[in-house]
Amino acid sequence: MLTVYNCIVNQHDLRLVALAALICGISCFSAVNLLHHIGRSTDRNRLAWLAIAATSTGFGIWATHFIAMLAFTPGIPNAYDPGLSALSLAAAVTLTAAGMWVATLRDDLDHHLVGGAILGGGIAAMHYIGMAAFEVQGRIEWNLLLVAASLLSGVILATLALRVVLRRSSLSATSAGAVLLTLAICTLHFIAMGAVSIFPDSAIEISQYTIAPASQAFAAAAATLVILVLSASALWIDLRFRRQRLEADRMHGLANAAVEGLIVCDGSRIVSANDSMARLTGMAAAILNGMDLGELFDGWTASDQASFEGQPREADLNSSDGTTIPVELIARGIDYCGKPHNVIAVRDIRERKKAEQEILRLAHFDPLTGLANRRSFSSRLDAEIAAASRRARTGKGAKGGHLALLLFDLDRFKEVNDLYGHGAGDAMLQKVAGCAASVLHDGQTLARLGGDEFAIIAPNLSDPQAAGRIASTLLTAMHEENRASVGGGLVSASIGIAVYPLDAEDQTSLISHADTALYRAKTEGKDTYRYFEASMGAEARDKRVMEHELRQAVARDEFYLVYQPQKEISSGRMVGFEALIRWRHPERGEVSPTVFIPVAEDSGIIGQIGDWVLEAACEEAARWENPLSVAVNVSAVQLHNPNFGRKVHETLLKSGLAPARLELEITETALVKDMPRALATLRQVKALGVHVAMDDFGTGYSSLSNLRAFPFDKIKIDSSFIKAVDTNGQVAAIVRAVLGLGRGLGLPVLAEGVETLGELKFLDAEACEIGQGYYLGKPAPIEAFDDLTGLDRRSSAGADQRSSGVAVLKPRLRSA
Repeated sequence: MLTVYNCIVNQHDLRLVALAALICGISCFSAVNLLHHIGRSTDRNRLAWLAIAATSTGFGIWATHFIAMLAFTPGIPNAYDPGLSALSLAAAVTLTAAGMWVATLRDDLDHHLVGGAILGGGIAAMHYIGMAAFEVQGRIEWNLLLVAASLLSGVILATLALRVVLRRSSLSATSAGAVLLTLAICTLHFIAMGAVSIFPDSAIEISQYTIAPASQAFAAAAATLVILVLSASALWIDLRFRRQRLEADRMHGLANAAVEGLIVCDGSRIVSANDSMARLTGMAAAILNGMDLGELFDGWTASDQASFEGQPREADLNSSDGTTIPVELIARGIDYCGKPHNVIAVRDIRERKKAEQEILRLAHFDPLTGLANRRSFSSRLDAEIAAASRRARTGKGAKGGHLALLLFDLDRFKEVNDLYGHGAGDAMLQKVAGCAASVLHDGQTLARLGGDEFAIIAPNLSDPQAAGRIASTLLTAMHEENRASVGGGLVSASIGIAVYPLDAEDQTSLISHADTALYRAKTEGKDTYRYFEASMGAEARDKRVMEHELRQAVARDEFYLVYQPQKEISSGRMVGFEALIRWRHPERGEVSPTVFIPVAEDSGIIGQIGDWVLEAACEEAARWENPLSVAVNVSAVQLHNPNFGRKVHETLLKSGLAPARLELEITETALVKDMPRALATLRQVKALGVHVAMDDFGTGYSSLSNLRAFPFDKIKIDSSFIKAVDTNGQVAAIVRAVLGLGRGLGLPVLAEGVETLGELKFLDAEACEIGQGYYLGKPAPIEAFDDLTGLDRRSSAGADQRSSGVAVLKPRLRSA
């Protein structure tokens, strides 16, 4: 290496050496900047950038060599062969282009090594062809070891330069690459110059076709100018690219902050997509960039883009998994990287579509059961009536021309809600819907009109009796469901049927008549069906009016209580009263309990009336001087209300009545609806000190297990067994058995409906403790029994007002 050092120091003009190195550095910095653009460009632009980069680098190598050669002072005449000089420039440009092309073809080590080796070979080829163009009046000899060293250093350093530049795109990598490439050129040149030994020989003549060093200097200057122009262009391009990239990065960052998908398009080609768009499609942003809009959106055409700018439109987006996603698109024009582009916002509207479908479903279907709702039912019934009318006019309705409307609701459904809660009620409605749907045929419609009301539209029936067969099938299916279900299954249903055009010719009348038939089915025992009959109309209207009036009766003080005495049979001593409900209607007059109590039970008003009876009876009994008991009937709705125990307690506290003076009469039918809950309620009541009697014993289940399980204090024999007990041997045997049962259980027995002396004597002979009936005392306002209660109402300020016997009504489940 000392030879190389001596060559540079002693045989070169160091100023020109420095100039050569500077030009080499400028050209190399330009080359590596242009090299980045080759890797980022498309195929068409790639060749243009490759030509510019190769020309800049090739001219830089060539200019560096010949400026350094001008700095070389051998001390003897010398010149340059123009042909070989031009060939050396061509070799530099060509091999540099080949090396850069290979190195940027693929981003891996092999291509970088091969491309670097070709580039190093181009530097060497340029140098040694250029040395071949150097003619001197003497003999040139080469040190082959230094020649090999020059080749090796040039190839290694050129390879390292390309590897560093292409691995990362940063200022430090660019600078390091430019330095390495400069070292590759300069190192190869000066090591190769150190390998040259020139021996002067006057016999050797310089060709007359050579170029003098001064002329070569002009060529080098021209090459330097080309390098400076190309370098300046490369710097300008690089700065412009950096600005564009910064702008693109800034816009991409803003786009990534958006929740919606955003794509920037040049025409119909996507040039940028944000992260939200990538997540929406399931494709990487790099894959989206370069795609055509027609590939991304189903049915997209070039005319679509011009037609929807600024106006939202819906489209189907193709995702990576092959599915389509409904989206909403809206486009705006923007300036992007100095060119007009379109930015398209892509909004995922799957949830909106689901919401729209749900709104549509809710508008036409019942959310609980999934059946058609009242709106859909009304539209369908109108359509079926119109279709049946058309068939009748065209004569096609001779057979299959009847349209039946079946309305049904559940018997005592309100009790289910009150006793078990709305969750149980909802579950029952769903089971009823499924049961009813299972018996229908194609073309028949099942709808839920609200609450526990359902409707079936059955068109094209061969005869009106076919509607009855549908109703019968439905009731049978519900019976089967009851038997198969655990825990009670379904309640029963009552069905009303009206037929078009026999019963009505319009929707309103048809529904009204079916509803009237439904009420008749309920009145005649429930769990059945009835066809509409013209005579039903007035009766149904009367029942509805009575329901309405019952709801107003408590507030209007139309109810009052009467009291029937209960006496010891053996001594005739008064022990208490049973409170009985009466209704004095302002227009109807006295309404029998046998008329209004069933209506109250069917409509659910019985709970409100029963609570009133309890309060009124307790308030009245608390005023009596004599501590007689008062018996109050309790409905099933009250008994199974979880707050009933608290209601009794509050009533006793408010009235001041001693708990031991209150007796609650419970029918066995009320118990079996929910025995665990009934037992819990009765235990709460018993804990207060209130007495409990089993009412109407013998008419219900008459289960001995119930007598053992429930905390009864008394048994009341139903009046139907007392009538003619003194003359009917079978009845007498039953009464004796019940009396014996009471004595065995230690429970007193009360006989209801004692109406004759013979009946009373029989009961006395059989040791029945207590009796109640017309023979012992008819029901009357409490004022009639002031001598028994010990209350002197004539001295009370409110005697006149109370003599009417009106009290806040509490409905009783039975009449006296």
